[in-house]
Amino acid sequence: MINGQDLMHSRQHESELELARLGCAHLVGSKAPGILIGGLGMGYTLRQALDMLSPHAQVVVGELLGAVVEWNREFFGQLNGQPLRDKRVDIKTGDIVEHISRSKSRFDAILLDIDNGPGALTDSANRRLYGREGIQACRRALCDQGCLAVWSAEPSKEFERLLMSCSFHVRRFRVAAYRGSKSRSRFVWVASEDKNILPRGGGESHLSLKTKSKGEKIRPAGP
Repeated sequence: MINGQDLMHSRQHESELELARLGCAHLVGSKAPGILIGGLGMGYTLRQALDMLSPHAQVVVGELLGAVVEWNREFFGQLNGQPLRDKRVDIKTGDIVEHISRSKSRFDAILLDIDNGPGALTDSANRRLYGREGIQACRRALCDQGCLAVWSAEPSKEFERLLMSCSFHVRRFRVAAYRGSKSRSRFVWVASEDKNILPRGGGESHLSLKTKSKGEKIRPAGP
């Protein structure tokens, strides 16, 4: 917890599963997809992704804190079948933005669950990931027909507009914090340059013409 808010909770992990389900939906049946997961947490997103992907998939997991990796190996693995022992997994500690920036057209999906979402609750440096620099880096790191999926504790129209201004088509999904929950919701955005591979459902985001303070116009992404 930080400032009275949960960052990880074994009883409320349905939205972490949904992040993988939505972000990897287009890869079911793919022979050897490459995935990047930003933020290990308690390993639930990783577990769901591994269960969906082929035996030849490659899953890179970026985690800033080495302690979180050790907690998963020592304590959390029993919650979800020891996903870090899977041979498909390559764990990287350190700044996820640096790793993404060094990758070009490498990943079929990037799943981000860093901090509490674009609000960057725990570390102001995380704002770099959720700003224009980070989103553009994700776009360059994706393969053709790749998807970026982003988890958040809160909705953000501003973040949706940023995604669309970076040439992404976007769908937003309200997902349960835990199975059967109706009152406590989380949010997942799925973005791709190819609108046709986005998962069905959710809400389609639209970027209307907006005039900035100096008269600059932001136009809708895509054709």
